[in-house]
Amino acid sequence: MWYNGRMKDIQGFYSEIAGSYEPINSVLTLGFDKRWRKKIVAEAIRLNPNPISILDMCSGTGQTAGHLSRRFPRAKIIAADFNSQMLAKARDKMSRQRAENLFFTLADAVHLPFAGNTFDMITLTFATRNLGATPGQLPASFREFYRVLKPGGFYLNLETSQPPQATIRKLFHIYVRMTVRPLGRLLSGSDASYTYLSESIRSFYSAPELARVLHQAGFKSVHYRHFLFGAAALHIAHKV
Repeated sequence: MWYNGRMKDIQGFYSEIAGSYEPINSVLTLGFDKRWRKKIVAEAIRLNPNPISILDMCSGTGQTAGHLSRRFPRAKIIAADFNSQMLAKARDKMSRQRAENLFFTLADAVHLPFAGNTFDMITLTFATRNLGATPGQLPASFREFYRVLKPGGFYLNLETSQPPQATIRKLFHIYVRMTVRPLGRLLSGSDASYTYLSESIRSFYSAPELARVLHQAGFKSVHYRHFLFGAAALHIAHKV
């Protein structure tokens, strides 16, 4: 794969940028990240308007979890992440918003601390690339998501992708190369973190490739749709 680092290295990257992660994301994506997060929540409502429990995996600073908490006030929302500093930011933010149905847990995606068939839905936004940084971890994580989903449950995955049209893909990679590392370094002070993010965005799976990994993890029904000419993709996988 594109990156041979260990997860503790990536933990260090995110610890460095926890305080500036949200505003920098908004700058680098021209605000599209916020729009796309709302789209994944809208899709969750369409798929199951009355879930009992939702796991927001790799929740980071809790942006998507916050949306879920507001739109599903009767559901139990669990925000899980492997980085304690990112979760601390999320807890602080959500405490000010009084999100009483939102709970936080430190968790490794490959070894989730939940029984099988626990959640009606799992969401993951802009962190799938991190799960692919260590060989074998991404399919293992998807298998774990499949395990903790209830039969009939849905896994919704929102991530950067590879535009299918070659010219657009080349322009997208040029934009990422020219903005992510330089602006990220300037605004956060961390060169290593945004070097990693820039490389991971340009080298991650295309939407069809990621769909195949989901199928291999056990999901029988997987479909996806592109956003912004394929710069991002939403995958929906159903545990039949």
